[in-house]
Amino acid sequence: MRQSKNILIAPLNWGLGHAARCIPIIKDLQRQGHHIIIASDGGALKLLQEEFPQLEFEKLPAYNITYAKISWLNRWHLLKQLPHIIRTMKQERQLTYQLIKKYDLDLIISDNRFGVYSKDVKSVYITHQLKVLSGWATKITTWFHAKIYKKYDEIWVPDVAGKPNLSGKLGHFSKINNDKIKYIGILSRMTAKALPKKYDVLAILSGPEPQRSQLEKILLKQFKTLDLKTGIIRGIVSKNKNVENQHNTTIYNYVTGKELEQLVNQSEAVICRSGYTSVMDMASMHKKVLMIPTPGQDEQQYLAQHLAEIFQIKIVEQKHLWIDFDVLNQLTHLNLPKDQS
Repeated sequence: MRQSKNILIAPLNWGLGHAARCIPIIKDLQRQGHHIIIASDGGALKLLQEEFPQLEFEKLPAYNITYAKISWLNRWHLLKQLPHIIRTMKQERQLTYQLIKKYDLDLIISDNRFGVYSKDVKSVYITHQLKVLSGWATKITTWFHAKIYKKYDEIWVPDVAGKPNLSGKLGHFSKINNDKIKYIGILSRMTAKALPKKYDVLAILSGPEPQRSQLEKILLKQFKTLDLKTGIIRGIVSKNKNVENQHNTTIYNYVTGKELEQLVNQSEAVICRSGYTSVMDMASMHKKVLMIPTPGQDEQQYLAQHLAEIFQIKIVEQKHLWIDFDVLNQLTHLNLPKDQS
């Protein structure tokens, strides 16, 4: 049996978080000498092509999951997309079979891509949501997700097993007793370093539209009122990084992983969504942070409340967002939890 394995890594394209948290896994597998193939679509695929131009890439069908413009309609809006999600899963299954033959795969690692697995090749599923919060539909979405990940040989949860932890009841669901579940620790592509300060406040935007753009407009307007150096990373992957300046704010379309690490290290405080990849990154960087959950996204609402209770970080609803010196002075550091399992 050969030492070097052919490994397919397939992150979901829902914002850039799933792709970003796969970066440390890809780098670790590369250090071990394995042959990596990456499969995804949209911005997630572009991000990983920028990070790993030497690797082989395959395009998967797009889920194109969207949110309603009115946040309280999100649950109905997401449930309406289930038929499309199931069709995309079937397309993924067919393509996965083709990729197994093309690359003689030894291992499949899927980060929330529901149809990327095989009974013939060891398949791993990455998720921090063993329990999927969706208000009145929580039982339905949790059951649906469990039906998916139980098809995999292993389920990797990017968190510590004990308390305190970052994912709370999402990744530590008491009703699941499954020996397939493995807690693999916090995943982040960033390392904290002491660098000269460039920004007083850096905002990192992420997630699907229209909420990403709405938050960008709010921040740009409020940053103008501050006598501070501010930056915004829009989280839009394109050929043109399109760095521009508006008043006291530098705006980046997107940055590479190394550039993001540097900018976060050079910032006094960070404003970001409470998406789980952002949570892991900010904990790894020990940053002062203000988190703004995406309206209508129950997972981010819960994570923000969990972090506020356990780690005392400051959170604010987007509709109530107002940034001034008093708010910035209240920010505290988010630090990595220690595994007490």
